[in-house]
Amino acid sequence: MQRDQLADFLRRRREAIRPAEAGIPDGPRRRTSGLRREEVAMLAGMSVDYVVRLEQGRSSQPSVQLLGALARALRLSDDERDHLFHLAGHQPPPADGVARLARAGLVRMIDLLGDTPALVLSDLGEVLAQNRASLLLTGDQTGFSGDRRYAAHRWFTDPAARAVCPPEEQEYHARRLVADLRAAAGRRSHDPTVTGLVERLRAASPDFDRLWTEHEVAVRRADRKTFLNPRVGRLLMDCETLVTPDHGQQLLVLTPADAETRERLELLRVLGVQEFTAGPADTPVP
Repeated sequence: MQRDQLADFLRRRREAIRPAEAGIPDGPRRRTSGLRREEVAMLAGMSVDYVVRLEQGRSSQPSVQLLGALARALRLSDDERDHLFHLAGHQPPPADGVARLARAGLVRMIDLLGDTPALVLSDLGEVLAQNRASLLLTGDQTGFSGDRRYAAHRWFTDPAARAVCPPEEQEYHARRLVADLRAAAGRRSHDPTVTGLVERLRAASPDFDRLWTEHEVAVRRADRKTFLNPRVGRLLMDCETLVTPDHGQQLLVLTPADAETRERLELLRVLGVQEFTAGPADTPVP
């Protein structure tokens, strides 16, 4: 671990990124063009104290998961991400497989979408990156570990995961999740990560096992889905999915399907901005 070089790199990348690139309002109280430490901490899901210690070269060795979160928060390119891992004494994640990070180009695309919720997912349904509008809509979906990283696993093993979906749409959504996972399993038939995930899901969930045996296959493209948000209620969203040529990652863009949803999304955005700007400039936002 090259602490001094790591500290310098993180500090310079934080100072170089514009708040708008990370989906953060650039208000009149800002005294610097880059991100604040508390903003990096919020985006990466870690404490401000740890970000400070990293930038001062006083931290313990960060984990691979923490480095991935920092790379997403700082919008690092693939080369910058690999450099970050090397400085921290870790091997960079492989070019493919479930350990990879969101492609830098896709992360920039979701940032450019601004107030339109957008996510980057792996072909197994792991959320690799979200813009701020997506965070307001569904909460942070990037902090899970183990099998809980995958949307299908949470859906079939944790009843709370279904709270965002109305009861009348849950069977349809469950079928879509299984059909999409079936397509990924077909492409990666010799990948133990995929076969192991499917085996564990079949053992843990009779509902998943029932749907898996029906052998429905469908890669997610366009769809319409109702989200239940605890703050603004029902949101009817059109879901457009763009798939990379190797089918390894997906860009999911969510747009309001009617005028009522558009108004509720705007209210959600305003509530989020008010929360973020309510605290003092030099303290972390809850």
